[in-house]
Amino acid sequence: MNTTPMPEPLRRAIHQLVSEGVQNCQEVLRYTEPDQAHTWKRMTLYRATDAADTMNFVAMLIAAYCERTGMAPETLQSYLQVGQQELRSAGPQEESRAHVAGLLGEALSYEAMRASTNREEHREGQLEAERAQRPEDDPQRLFTEAVLHGLKARLCEDVDSLDSYLPPQVALMARRVAEVLEVPELAAT
Repeated sequence: MNTTPMPEPLRRAIHQLVSEGVQNCQEVLRYTEPDQAHTWKRMTLYRATDAADTMNFVAMLIAAYCERTGMAPETLQSYLQVGQQELRSAGPQEESRAHVAGLLGEALSYEAMRASTNREEHREGQLEAERAQRPEDDPQRLFTEAVLHGLKARLCEDVDSLDSYLPPQVALMARRVAEVLEVPELAAT
């Protein structure tokens, strides 16, 4: 087993890119809030694709390094999980349309129902729609959102904005995160 650590320049590049990807993910969440009704379609798609592209670039940097150091092509293909790749340029596929129909409580056409993947995605959309009727109480998801929002608020030095658009429990946690991240001023010597 190879125990060579990742080269420091590559490690730092990956940390920078992952940070950018996380910030884009936070903005996706931000643009889903009700006060963003005028821009949510455009901005959620921009930021989601920005995040996906950034994380794809991370994977390609690591893959290029692995290739350079002699990793077998079959192993690299396996690690890249190439079978899971979906191209955005093709636009939404039938499975995505079926999932949205389920989310919105719409029926699938007879033609769409013929494919088992469409039926599965439709049912998954229906289940998500049912869960959306209950209060948002998954502690892990709420905590993740709060951390992302608190981090962004601290970076932008706009902690007060948290109260204007988040559910109260997320705003409270995000404010706590932002306060913890506050850098204390050092005394002059």
